[in-house]
Amino acid sequence: MQLRNIVNFVYCSATEEKNEKPSQKPSDTDQKTLEKILQTLANQSMREKNISLEELESILQNAINEPGNDPVHALSVDAPKNDDTKSITKYLMEKGYLRDEKNWLTKKGFLAVGNQILRNLMNDLKADEFGLHETKKTGSGTTVLDTSKKFEIGDDLKLLNVPNTILNTIQRISKNGSTLKFPLDIDLEDFEEFETINDVRASVVYCIDLSSTMKSSLANSAMSRIEAAKRALWSLYILNNKFFPNDSISVIGFASMASVIDPHDIPFLKTYDANDDFLHYTNYQAAFRLAKKILHKNSTQNKRIVLITDGQPSACFVDTEYQKNKILSEKPYSNFYVPNESLLSKIKQERNIKIHNDKNSLVYLCYKYKKVDPKVHEQTLAEAKKCRQENIDIDTIVISEEIELLGYVQKMEKEFSGRTYHINQNNMDKVLVIDYLSNTKKILSSKNNWN
Repeated sequence: MQLRNIVNFVYCSATEEKNEKPSQKPSDTDQKTLEKILQTLANQSMREKNISLEELESILQNAINEPGNDPVHALSVDAPKNDDTKSITKYLMEKGYLRDEKNWLTKKGFLAVGNQILRNLMNDLKADEFGLHETKKTGSGTTVLDTSKKFEIGDDLKLLNVPNTILNTIQRISKNGSTLKFPLDIDLEDFEEFETINDVRASVVYCIDLSSTMKSSLANSAMSRIEAAKRALWSLYILNNKFFPNDSISVIGFASMASVIDPHDIPFLKTYDANDDFLHYTNYQAAFRLAKKILHKNSTQNKRIVLITDGQPSACFVDTEYQKNKILSEKPYSNFYVPNESLLSKIKQERNIKIHNDKNSLVYLCYKYKKVDPKVHEQTLAEAKKCRQENIDIDTIVISEEIELLGYVQKMEKEFSGRTYHINQNNMDKVLVIDYLSNTKKILSSKNNWN
């Protein structure tokens, strides 16, 4: 895949918080300090082990402890300049970037750090060959409907349904037996706004492997596989949110079972291990099934699943008693798993993840060193083919040095004309962004007959 084959856009770096423009342009030193702070926040949020705000403060102080760096001034030229003892994390909390919670990045912080990650990535991809135009969204969607709903504080006033609002005011006053007087005394409850929907051009579900091996690192890499995957997905979410609002991106985390991930929780995703009961296996079928469910609700014609994994499948669903008995007849000592409610509650509380648990299904666990159990393969392939029957494309990102894994995935992809990318995690963010934009170009070309 080559950069010159991607549609030409013009990349424009936009400020996330446009209502908080400084009164003067920060100096180069301030800008470098700000970038260092954002990069530190990115690195620390994606660590396998959560750190406290106290630990974060110490790390931030060390990161910017260089002559000429003023961390508070870098964040705002209006910030106090003479308070040398001011806590960086406290200031970031005051400005809305951090919160005193386990997942300490706020939405504002998530977007600011994500923008910095994407900006660095775009610079690496050479601005003269590649770029983007930011797209402005109106309201909560891009298509305004004739129907209206109750106005909510914070929504765009451009979408206000004036005739209905005035009518509601008149009806309320008349109902109370009061005399109509002008100007009308409009109450907040009277306001109505036009409803909107997003005109989705393409819908992609990224399925990230959370099995125990994802915490490993490849040779010559400072990042673990899970950290690289999170950085890539973070970039993609910001890219989609800023430049392709008509596209839909969803994220699924999967191991033995799958979960829908809130995009703002991407940095804090953790792998499962042996302490999490039997959740640390790899179940491609769980990812495909939940992704298909998400995409089924979307009306777009261009649907795609991208599986990011470092291991062959070692688990699958058993949906019927017949399937279970068939496995037992061949392997009497087979392991079947259903997570208990206390574990599901623990995962929800500790990780903010709700595991998609079909109570009518069991999870068949069968790990084989560098091999895939025939039943696991059969169920995995069957689920993938169901996706293809609904015109959902499936591509796979392999982040492992195991030849056996690559061979298995390539063989699986041939069954439904998918694609396989074998990469190391150092280039994952670049590969996924280029791949996403390449697919966007194909969709645009097919719709507009561009050459």
